[in-house]
Amino acid sequence: MSPFEQQLHVIRTRPGFIAALDQSGGSTPKALGQYGIDESAWSNDEEMFAIVHQMRTRILTSDSLTKDRIIGAILFEDTLRRQVEGRPTGDYLWNVKQIVPFLKVDEGLAEQSDGVQLMKPMPKLDAKLELAKQQPVFGTKMRSVIHTANESGVDAIVEQQFEYGKKIAAAGFVPIIEPEVDIHSEEKAAAEDLLSAALINQLDRLDGKTLVMLKLTLPEKDNLYLNCVEHPAVVKVVALSGGYSREEADKRLRKQAHVVASFSRALLQDLRADQTQHEFDEALARAVQSIFDASMTPHAL
Repeated sequence: MSPFEQQLHVIRTRPGFIAALDQSGGSTPKALGQYGIDESAWSNDEEMFAIVHQMRTRILTSDSLTKDRIIGAILFEDTLRRQVEGRPTGDYLWNVKQIVPFLKVDEGLAEQSDGVQLMKPMPKLDAKLELAKQQPVFGTKMRSVIHTANESGVDAIVEQQFEYGKKIAAAGFVPIIEPEVDIHSEEKAAAEDLLSAALINQLDRLDGKTLVMLKLTLPEKDNLYLNCVEHPAVVKVVALSGGYSREEADKRLRKQAHVVASFSRALLQDLRADQTQHEFDEALARAVQSIFDASMTPHAL
């Protein structure tokens, strides 16, 4: 099998979940603050990204992060440009850890309109895909956010995601399409119903060869996205933690058949910079096992 086919086989069949380690410019200070490093520790973006790479390297090299529980990891562009143990990060992940690398490609969110935040334009997308081709990167991830049950807004979000997704797929990658629904929305359930319909509409319009993954907020209705899970164009449906605690995210995930986690905050919430290596590894091991168990819970359909 080609490297792509090997990675596709891993994502489709190997037990485990996807670690989301792709905090970027706007979310990095918050992630570092949760890790116990105050903003006074850096004076510019370069110093900030160097510090967050130290955190990510500690996670990626930990004995608690293994292929037995983790099938993939989503990385920020800066992380992919840096090295882990003397290797490019994507190369280290796949060839040392046998964990499938993904690259976050979006440029952040536009201002809210029609109850949603579309992605900003992505003029650097081609350059990011070229960077990804230099390492064994399997797919990409891009995020937009739904705040209210506005049908035209939801349709616009999904259409934009799929238009970029088709371009990414044509370049040889599997895009993770992430139309997040705000967990604090008073119209969350109704927005999710609209999203489910819009996703199936776009999936049914694909050419029969294009493959995508979906990263979705844990829904109010159990198994709401089962029709997406079963769609032939979908490699995998994964769930974001979206601000839920790990306990709550795990609880909700157990109710979603054949959906696995792609958690960020819920994965990292107990990790601290001042922990000893043993304490760090133990905290990460507990988180990984908890999320793995929730991802692998047998579901009665």
